[in-house]
Amino acid sequence: MRLIIITACILLSSCNKQSENIDEKTVQMSNHELISHIKLAINPKFQDWVLFKNGTYIIFDEANTIKDVNSEALKQMKDFGPVYAGGSAGDFGIIKLNQTDGWLVSGHGYGMYTYVNPGELRTKNPSDSEIGFFGRNKRDLDSKRLEIIYVNRKK
Repeated sequence: MRLIIITACILLSSCNKQSENIDEKTVQMSNHELISHIKLAINPKFQDWVLFKNGTYIIFDEANTIKDVNSEALKQMKDFGPVYAGGSAGDFGIIKLNQTDGWLVSGHGYGMYTYVNPGELRTKNPSDSEIGFFGRNKRDLDSKRLEIIYVNRKK
């Protein structure tokens, strides 16, 4: 039993350390640059979305039915952003982008993606797992900081 608890503590603390290290690297990209990449990454049919500081964004299919999109984005980030070892919150998928450099990392929250720029990674040709872990940790950091930097609404 002690071994399981110790292992869980190590895993959780390593997630936090990785999230802290990400903060230093993501500062390199300005909000304007990040927004530009996200606009190119999102399918144009999705017009309503909210972007967080570290590159996680949430797409809303029926934003006109939501009273306050910012509050809903914060709620979803609190529910689906944090990474917990051993559960679906740790799962991810990778999408290679065509219109801009980088990848999207999906998680277990519907419509929630995290943008990863190649310049953020130390490896020139990163594996899917490197990209996924990095993006997942950026999402975890966004769930802790809860800083919205941009809201895109259908015109």
